[in-house]
Amino acid sequence: MHTSFHQLIQEQSSLVEAVLELEMQARGRGKNSPILPCSPMAAHPPALLLPAGRSRGAIISQYYNRTARLRRRSSRPPLQQLCHTARPSLRQYDLETDPARATLEDKRSLLVKELLSLSPSQRSHMLLTVPLSLAEKRSLSPQGCRGLWYRLLSLLPAAKPWHYALKQIGGRFGSSVLSYFLFLKTLLMFNIISFLILLVFVVALQAAYPPASTSPQSFTGLELLTGAGYFTHSLLYYGYYSNDTLNDPCASRPNDSACPLAAPPFPYNMPLAYVFSVGVSFLVTCVLLVYSLSCSFRESYRVGSSAGDLAIKVFCAWDFKVIQRRSVKLQCENICTQLKELLADQQSRSRSLSLCQRLGHFAVLLLAWALSLSTVLGCVLAVHYFSEHMHAVSQEAILLVLPFMVSLLNMLMPHLYNLLATREKQDSPVAQVYVAICRNLILKMVVLGLLCYQWLSRRVVCSTEECWETCVGQDLYRFVVMDFIFTLLDTFFRELVWRLILENKLKRKQKPEFDIAQNVLELIYGQTLTWLGVLFAPLLPAVQTLKLLLLFYIKKTSLMKNCQSPSKPWQASHMSTVFITLLFFPSFLGAAIFLSYTIWSVQPSETCGPFQGLENIYESGKTWVQVLEKSNPNITWFVWVHQHLVENTFLLFFVSGVLLAVIYFNIQVVRGQQRIICLLKEQIANEGQDKIYLIQKLHSVYGQRERCT
Repeated sequence: MHTSFHQLIQEQSSLVEAVLELEMQARGRGKNSPILPCSPMAAHPPALLLPAGRSRGAIISQYYNRTARLRRRSSRPPLQQLCHTARPSLRQYDLETDPARATLEDKRSLLVKELLSLSPSQRSHMLLTVPLSLAEKRSLSPQGCRGLWYRLLSLLPAAKPWHYALKQIGGRFGSSVLSYFLFLKTLLMFNIISFLILLVFVVALQAAYPPASTSPQSFTGLELLTGAGYFTHSLLYYGYYSNDTLNDPCASRPNDSACPLAAPPFPYNMPLAYVFSVGVSFLVTCVLLVYSLSCSFRESYRVGSSAGDLAIKVFCAWDFKVIQRRSVKLQCENICTQLKELLADQQSRSRSLSLCQRLGHFAVLLLAWALSLSTVLGCVLAVHYFSEHMHAVSQEAILLVLPFMVSLLNMLMPHLYNLLATREKQDSPVAQVYVAICRNLILKMVVLGLLCYQWLSRRVVCSTEECWETCVGQDLYRFVVMDFIFTLLDTFFRELVWRLILENKLKRKQKPEFDIAQNVLELIYGQTLTWLGVLFAPLLPAVQTLKLLLLFYIKKTSLMKNCQSPSKPWQASHMSTVFITLLFFPSFLGAAIFLSYTIWSVQPSETCGPFQGLENIYESGKTWVQVLEKSNPNITWFVWVHQHLVENTFLLFFVSGVLLAVIYFNIQVVRGQQRIICLLKEQIANEGQDKIYLIQKLHSVYGQRERCT
C-alpha cells in the first residue's frame, strides 16, 4: 500500500462520522424523516457505506484510473528499484492497461524487455507473481542458457523411472498398492548400485585378464534354470575368479629371477578387490537403508493426527498447474481415492468392541497363530527331509527339487494364512496386512535360516572339481530363478484366471484384489537371496535387477487389467516405513551376519577361487598389509590403523551402534514433533473457543444497546 492510496482513503473516509451523526439525528426525529426503502441508507448498512454512497471498490477503481492516467503522462522509475510489494500498476503486471495504444504483442515484448533487465532471482519472482497461465509464463520467459537449464530441470520429474506409471497406480488403486511399487523401485536402486560396484572393480577386470580356462561345456538351455553346466566356469560364480595379482608379470612365474626388473604399472590384487568390493557394496547398501529408514520415519510420523487431512484434501488438494486432459483425469482419481482412504480410516477408528467381543476375538487370534506356527514347523521339516534326500542323488535334474519345494511352500502357505485371516475378521485392513506379513516373514526366514546352516556345513550337491562356494552360488541362483517363475504363476492363476472365472462362470462384476502382504514378502525374500549370494555369485545382483524390471511391468499390467481397487480403502502412510524396516531387519542384517561369519570363520576352497590356500577369507587382507609393510616401511601408520581399527571387532559394534542410534534419535525427534503439533492444535482450538466466546459477548452487548436506544 502506497502513501497516495492511504491519503485517498483517508480523504474519502473522513466524513463517515458525519454521516453517522446525521443518521442518529434522523432516528431522533422519529417518524418525521423516515428512511425510504429505496434510499442508499436502506440498501446498504451505514457502517459499510462511504460518503455519497460510494463503496470501497469504487474508490479503488477511481485510484486505479488516476494512476493509469499519471502513468501515461509521466515516466516511471526503473523496475529494479521497485520492491516486490509494489502495486501491479507500477510493475506493469496488467497487460490490458491501454488497449488503444498498444497491442498484446507490444505489451508482451515490453514485459520481456523488462524481464531481461532484471536479475535472475527478481525475474523468477516476477514470473511467479504474474497472474497468467503456466503456458503464458513459459512464453514470456527469456530464452538463453539459463532458460535452457530451467527447461532441463523441469524435465527431471518426467525423467524419473516410471513417473507416470506410479501416478496412474496411485490414482486408481490408492497409496496402499502404490507402496508396493515404490518398494520395488527402492530395491531396484539397491541392486543397480551393488551391481555397478562389483562390475567395475571385480567382474570387468577379471574379464579383461581371464584365467586359464578349462574346456568349455556346450550350452543346452537348461543352464538358465539350474545355473550349472555352461555357467559353472564363468564370471557368474566364485570359482572362476583367480587369486593372482592382475597385470603382474611375476605372478605367473615361479622363479623370481626370471621376473623383469621393471615393475608393473598398475598391479591389481584380485582377492583383496573381491572381498573389499563385496564389503563396500554392503556398506553402501547399509547407509542407503539407514537413510531411507530415517526419511521414511520422518515422512510417515511427522503429522500428529489426520483429523484435518480431510478438509485439506477437499479445499487444497487440486493442482491448478495441470492443464492436460489425461493429467486432470488422473488427478481427479487420485483425490477421490485419497478421500476414500481418509473416510475409511476415520470410520475404523470410531468403532469399539465390548469386553466379551474382545475376549472372543483374542481366542480366535490365539488359535490362528497356533495353526500358522504349526504349519511353519511342518514346512521346515519337509525342507530338511528333501535337502537330506538330495545329497544321496547326484543327478543334475534333481537340483531343481529343493528350490521347487521351497517356492511351492512360499506360494501355497499365504493362501492358508488368508483363510485364517477371514476367520479372524480384522476390522482394520492395516492390521490384517501386518498379521499376514508377520506370518509369511516367519515362514520364509526360518526356511532360509535352515538353508544357510546347510550351506555353511557344506551340505551341498557338488562335484569334486568344483568349489563349494560355486555350488552355494548355483543353489542361490536356482532359488532366485524359481522364485521368479512361481511369482509369475501366482500372478497368472490368482489374478488373470480368477478374474476370468468371476466374470464368465460366476457372472460377478468384481475383480480380485491385489495382495499387498504376499507380494511385498516375495520382494523381501528375493532380495534376501541376492544379498546372501553376492559373495558366491558376484553377478547375482544383475539377475535380480533384470527380475525386478520384468516384475514391475508384469505386475503393473496385471494390476490394471485384472485387479480392482481395495474394497476397504485405507491409508498406507506407515506401510513404506514397515517395508524398509523389514528389509533392514531381519533381511539385510541376517545376510550381513551370514557373510561376516563366512568371511571370518569358514575356510575357503583349497583348489579354486580367489582365496584358495588361506585359512579364511579375511586373511587375504592381513597378507596384503604384511606385503605392503615389507615393500614400503614408511607406511607404518597404515599398518597401525589396520591392526587397531579394522581388525578390532569393537569398531564394527561401534558403527552398528551409531547407525542404530541415528535411527533411534530420528524416531525420538519425530515423536517430540508429534507432541508439539498436538499442543499447538489444542492451543488453536482453545483460541477459537475464546474468540467464539468474545463474539457472543459482543453480540449480547450490542443487542442491549440497541434495545436501550
